[in-house]
Amino acid sequence: MSRQADDPPFAHPVERELARVFDAHGVRWLYEPHTFVLEQEPDGTVREAFTPDFYLPDLGLYVECTVARQRLTNRKRQKVRKVRARNGVKVEVLFGRDLARLADRWSLHELGAATGASGVRQV
Repeated sequence: MSRQADDPPFAHPVERELARVFDAHGVRWLYEPHTFVLEQEPDGTVREAFTPDFYLPDLGLYVECTVARQRLTNRKRQKVRKVRARNGVKVEVLFGRDLARLADRWSLHELGAATGASGVRQV
């Protein structure tokens, strides 16, 4: 699914660049298609929810990417664990270091720049 003029409003540049990587490799994706309710009040008010960044329908896999510092990711990790346990879905989290390694290994300069990775090799 190639997106350019009709790009969804990505929350972060790294999401846009990851979508471009998916497109370049023919990986179909949907941006934030599902929100999983994790906790509700007795009246039905949502207290906690999680919306993964991407769903890869051909793989049955959700992908969440974050470039937050590793020590600030505990809450996101907790939400991912809850979604996996309660909904039985596959969710992979790509942290900033994972995205930077991917960018470096495959010379994905735009992805590296979006992650703020300083060590991305220039060819």
